[in-house]
Amino acid sequence: MNEESISGKIYPEPSGIKAWAEEDRPREKLNLKGKHALSESELIAILLRTGTKDRTAVDIAMELMKRANHDLNVLSRYSVKDLLALGLPGIGETKAITIVAALELGRRRQLSEAKMKDKITSSRDAFDLFYPKMADFNHEVFYVMMLNRANKVLSIQSISEGGLTGTVADPRKIFNAAIKAEAVSIILCHNHPSGNIHPSNVDIDLTKKLKEAGKFLDIVVFDHLIIGENRYYSFADEGML
Repeated sequence: MNEESISGKIYPEPSGIKAWAEEDRPREKLNLKGKHALSESELIAILLRTGTKDRTAVDIAMELMKRANHDLNVLSRYSVKDLLALGLPGIGETKAITIVAALELGRRRQLSEAKMKDKITSSRDAFDLFYPKMADFNHEVFYVMMLNRANKVLSIQSISEGGLTGTVADPRKIFNAAIKAEAVSIILCHNHPSGNIHPSNVDIDLTKKLKEAGKFLDIVVFDHLIIGENRYYSFADEGML
């Protein structure tokens, strides 16, 4: 019998998260053990606040992570409409908006941290600046980083957007932007939504073409990064430049 008697009164036993030990409830666990002690599903459960009659907030959060292949990068690409389309009980418009807003704050924090590295000394430095701008795209985009003589970042500009399998990077547009920024060197970057970071023949030919064009304008092409699934390929590191 799921009831207990206290002073002659009958009280139903707690169910759902309330039945858990205090240190196992997401909010209490965060307070007692700190944010790093929580799983991604538990952190999302705190955003959801409550579950449904049959499922706890943690149950719903775990199912949401499952739908996103247990990958926050995948989840961060979902719009409010995408979350609602999953049809998960307990996630309505308000909670979907909360999740999208929280993930966007995380992306902006990452971008803010990256901005502190205003001098490029390695391909990793360039990746840290490019990635927050490009991680959430489901189609190919092409960006260029402009540098001065001290390798400090002048600007990062979007050059073009394409489809799921490719984008067109116009050399004239790239070098026109570099000249306007008074850059002496540039770093190219585009993403592969598939997650495969190895360059295609088109990528290799384009990089060679841009490097040669830069020589005539005294603008050095330092590197070309291909980003996919929190990883990157560097033409410079691989001896391809």
